[in-house]
Formats: sequence, structure tokens, C-alpha cells
Amino acid sequence: MRARENWLAGRGWGVAALTALVTAVTFRIQPQLKENFTAWPWGFLFPLLAVAGLGGVIFKLRKREERKAFFASCAYLTGMLTSVVFGVYPMVLPARNPVYSLTVTTAKAGAYGLKVGLVWWALGMILAAGYFTFVYRSFAGKVVVDKDSHGYGD
Repeated sequence: MRARENWLAGRGWGVAALTALVTAVTFRIQPQLKENFTAWPWGFLFPLLAVAGLGGVIFKLRKREERKAFFASCAYLTGMLTSVVFGVYPMVLPARNPVYSLTVTTAKAGAYGLKVGLVWWALGMILAAGYFTFVYRSFAGKVVVDKDSHGYGD
């Protein structure tokens, strides 16, 4: 398993090249990205997070620090996804013709539905937290297992 992992780690530069290619093509076919990144320069933090995460994956796998490489890959994915969301905002689902794009305002539910949803979400979170607390406390403590409790003999 480690041999395959190390082989893939050596191909990390391929992922970097494909990321650069996809980014270039995306900027070419989606003009909204350039507008958003020009209007709000702080948005460049998201692509920087992706680049740092990808670099972290490559270097940490070479040092055989798998846990750190995993968290670096999480940073890469987070940076890529947040870059896309930031870039296409306020669109949720872009179309070739911007008139037909699904935007935040056209995709949202009505005010009444949002209020009802917020109330039910809050109640659901309270119930879930209560259930989690109940289950956690019910099974708290050390488990004592007798040697023959499962019916197995020596």
C-alpha cells in the first residue's frame, strides 16, 4: 500500500499542472471570476489556500507524514471549492447566457419558508444535541468484559 502511495505522491506535480490548466480554462470561459477577483482582492486567499494545500500534500507525503498530508489535501480541496464559490457569486448555477443563470436571489425560497425552515432547523439541532448527549452519557465509562462473556472457551 505504501509503495502505491509513494508512487502517487511523486505524481503530485501532475495534479498541480492540471489545477493550473483547469484554472486557466475556467477564467477564459467564465468572465464572472475575473470580475469578482478584481472587485474583491481578498478573494485571492482562497486560491492561495489551494496552492499551499497542494504543496503541503506533495512535501508531507515525501516526508512520510501521512496525517499532515491528509490535512493539507483538505486545505487544497477547501481552497479549490471556496475559490469556485467566490468566483461565480452571485450565481449558483451559471449558464452560457447569463440571463438564464440561477442566482442566489432567484434560487432562494420565500421569506415565510425561510423563517419556518430556520425554526425547524433550530429545533432539529436541539434534538440532535440532546440525543447525542444522552447516548454519550449512556455509554460513558470503561467497558468490563469477562473472559467468557461471549461464550468462547479457552
